[in-house]
Amino acid sequence: MIPRAIKDDIYWVGFIDWDRRLFDSLIPTPHGTTYNSYLIKGSEKTVLIDTVDFGKDEFLLNALEMAGVKKIDYIVTNHAEQDHSGSLPKILAKYPDAKIITNAKCKGLLESFLFIPEEKFIVVEDNEEISLGNKTIQFMIAPWVHWPDTMFSYLKEDKILFSCDFLGSHHATSELFVSDEKEVYLSAKRYYAEIMMPFRTMIKKHLERLDNLDIDIIAPSHGPLYNRPSFIIEAYKDWSSDSVKNQVVIPYVSMHGSTKAMVEYLSDALSKEGIEVKLFNLEIADAGELLMALVDTATIVVGASTMLVGPHPLAYYATYLVNAVRPKTRFVSVIGSYGWGGNTVEVLKGLISSLNVQLIEPVYIKGYPQDIDFKLLDKLAEEINIKHKEIGLRR
Repeated sequence: MIPRAIKDDIYWVGFIDWDRRLFDSLIPTPHGTTYNSYLIKGSEKTVLIDTVDFGKDEFLLNALEMAGVKKIDYIVTNHAEQDHSGSLPKILAKYPDAKIITNAKCKGLLESFLFIPEEKFIVVEDNEEISLGNKTIQFMIAPWVHWPDTMFSYLKEDKILFSCDFLGSHHATSELFVSDEKEVYLSAKRYYAEIMMPFRTMIKKHLERLDNLDIDIIAPSHGPLYNRPSFIIEAYKDWSSDSVKNQVVIPYVSMHGSTKAMVEYLSDALSKEGIEVKLFNLEIADAGELLMALVDTATIVVGASTMLVGPHPLAYYATYLVNAVRPKTRFVSVIGSYGWGGNTVEVLKGLISSLNVQLIEPVYIKGYPQDIDFKLLDKLAEEINIKHKEIGLRR
């Protein structure tokens, strides 16, 4: 792919992966992604910021050749995950004088992942700077967005923040900068939900650090660049805040229709109470769409059939996933049906240990729901409405 000029002597030299549909064998990427690598030609030193994924080496090497690069002095590695570091061995083979600049945690990971020798590294500390002649890079150690090794690189004279995965999006586009903020907002929110949400507390701290920087451009490791940085920074402040919406998300699975009947009844009961409801049939639901809904919902109700004596595996998976991404949800409940018995509710309760939530009394019944069961669902809807009022979501 051709180098794309960002500013004088600063280029995007990454790869647009239009076809990628899954990350980490788990995370859907319906809009593809990009692996962003950046070239900076200082008056004295030439720097590459991050590389590209395994197997895309030739595209990066070709872009560097097209940009007339004869020598690379430094390769800044903001994060060791292989979609950013996978091409390092090939780049080092082509430019053997290059040194890798990174932090101590990232260095250790690169050594174990890619077998890069000790002498190739320059380890930097938080706020340390390096001069390229007429340009200066400041390094900001930013652990847990989303790995412990992450750091940002700030090009001071040009006011560009290379933010690594932070503030990025899985969004394949030929446009260098965001042109349709509405479209990219959804991709960025999906990315936040799938990757960043478990680290909400750390994200808030790192956003506070950015408030002290003068930023013209944010250049993340995935997705288009932001030449209106406030767009993505304000979105992250909203997503990572403590505020929730008057909304209930119901991921559910139903084997023979009993749980589905309960879910649909509860959905109507909640709607009558003036609460927005989002249903996700786990047989067909996009996991990314579910996670996006969790970013700011006040309540989650898991609809779970009983299979043998425990929760249906899809309900188990969804509950485990919710616990893993740790949304700021305030309330959780369970509804569903069983045949001859089991401990579905107890198992699901045991899966949400990472959530700081209040459990609302589940409605778990035998067989197909009857009038007495629907009354329990009415009561559950009323209870959720009361809880939402208590935290200021309703009058």
